Amino acid sequence: QQYNAEDHPEHSGSSSATEGNIDTMAARPPSFVFFVVFCITIGGLLFGYDTGVISGALVVIKDEWELSSTQQEFIVAGTTLGAIVGGLFSGYFADRWGRRIITLISSLVFIFGALLMTFSTGYAMLVGGRVVVGLGVGAASMVVPIYIGELAPKELRGRLVTLNVLAITGGQLIAYLVTWALADVHNGWKWAFAISAFPAAVQLCCLPWLPESPRVLLQRGQDEKARKILWRIYGTKIAESIVDDELESIHRSMRTENATSYRDLLRKTNLKPLIVACVLQLMQQFSGFNTAIYYSSTILKMAGFSTTKSATQFSIAIAATNMVMTLVAISIIDRFGRRKLMLVSFTGMIIGLILLGVAFIFVVGLVKITKDTCEEYVKCGACALDTRCNWSPGSSICAFKKSSLYDDLTDICESKTGQEKSGTWLALASLIFYVAMYAVGLGNLPWLIQSEIFGQGIRSKAGSIATATNWASNFIVSVTFLTMTLHITASGTFWLYAGIMLLGLLFVFFMVPETKGLKLEDVQKLFVGNGLPYRTQTVATPKINNDNDNSRSTSSEMANGLLRESGESNL
Repeated sequence: QQYNAEDHPEHSGSSSATEGNIDTMAARPPSFVFFVVFCITIGGLLFGYDTGVISGALVVIKDEWELSSTQQEFIVAGTTLGAIVGGLFSGYFADRWGRRIITLISSLVFIFGALLMTFSTGYAMLVGGRVVVGLGVGAASMVVPIYIGELAPKELRGRLVTLNVLAITGGQLIAYLVTWALADVHNGWKWAFAISAFPAAVQLCCLPWLPESPRVLLQRGQDEKARKILWRIYGTKIAESIVDDELESIHRSMRTENATSYRDLLRKTNLKPLIVACVLQLMQQFSGFNTAIYYSSTILKMAGFSTTKSATQFSIAIAATNMVMTLVAISIIDRFGRRKLMLVSFTGMIIGLILLGVAFIFVVGLVKITKDTCEEYVKCGACALDTRCNWSPGSSICAFKKSSLYDDLTDICESKTGQEKSGTWLALASLIFYVAMYAVGLGNLPWLIQSEIFGQGIRSKAGSIATATNWASNFIVSVTFLTMTLHITASGTFWLYAGIMLLGLLFVFFMVPETKGLKLEDVQKLFVGNGLPYRTQTVATPKINNDNDNSRSTSSEMANGLLRESGESNL
């Protein structure tokens, strides 16, 4: 079908794209755009809520159902396991059925999973509900950034896509607030799970007004529908040529992508950036950050906070730190540069993890939780880690939970000595600092760098492999954290993560180039040739003088000069 301008008098005007048109759109984008982004990012909110809510809920569930550390790990890891499957398969079906249908399905999955967890009567049913929710989390983590990126105006695409990260951190913060408010309510953890169905229901109500991605419509040969959606996205004041250029750009991209396959990832120019993307995603999870989110309430109870509610309350501060520092990262990332910010992030996380390990020496001690009898534990923190034992504050002794010798047994550690109090507050301060350093760099940059270092034709395929690496490593970390604290101590676990972060720091220093200021097509040149990728400097802005002939500088000349300069410092 051919577009006829006479059928759309509201689009009449200049046939050429002027700077005024673009500036007007960038300054005052149509409200339709914000409505669409709001509805789609509900998926990110659900992603964050369902990964964060288990932290406060697990503190209550493990006591109510007398769960072992392995059972706790699989409750946490159930969502991750489902996310691996959901992320992999949703990519295929999103191309086949469209982004809108996958968003619909993920909303229904979230609601079904919330109901399963709310009405769970035992361990198996709860794990099943977590796996179902994980399917929705995996689908949302894959489709939401793509859906927003394909619908957003190109001048606003970067900022709008990053709103999904804010939605995720916001969902985690809401989860902590909910579990804190319901900490003393009977079956409060079930209500916390039930609340997650409400945002999914809101998203279902929005779906009738959400358009399909223009890219999907063009793949189906529905050019006229795609054009109408682009008009709604860009606004009626934008010249027709801008929409034509966007349609042609999508067609060009489709032709390029159709010419590639997964085998092309084995080419040297694609394999190098694929290694960079996968290692950064691996480091994001092996940093142990998700253990701070999943087990933050448990960690703080281990560290000596006196009640379940107070431990959850301080977890709110951790989630708020994550959200605020994500905002900071968004505001400085284009000025500071990806590479420098990543190096700062890794360095700060190493310091935070080392201090966290030191804090746990004061509170728990360097004790393996493998004693034959509870009486062998001399500190409450170590006693609380062993699921067989409780602490007697009056007698300052650890005993089996069912012991009749003591009537004041509890799994809560109230810091009494000056050393224990200092360790408790050091644990909280170092945990918050660690989360802040994560959020400002490693929490965001792997996704951004992943979107920049691949060519257009291979980007989605390479991205799916890197994303699968993220979720698989997430699963490994979540099912091993509590077990490692039992066998190599809590301090040893945090120091192990610090060692992995040191390896990540070296990898970034030697292998990750600076992509700030480069066009996407020029980024690929950083991985051409033998040896390590170039560690480039930021593209300098050329000076402009009154001489038009001397002031002209093309982007290709700038990129070539940049590559020559960076090549001199290549190791």
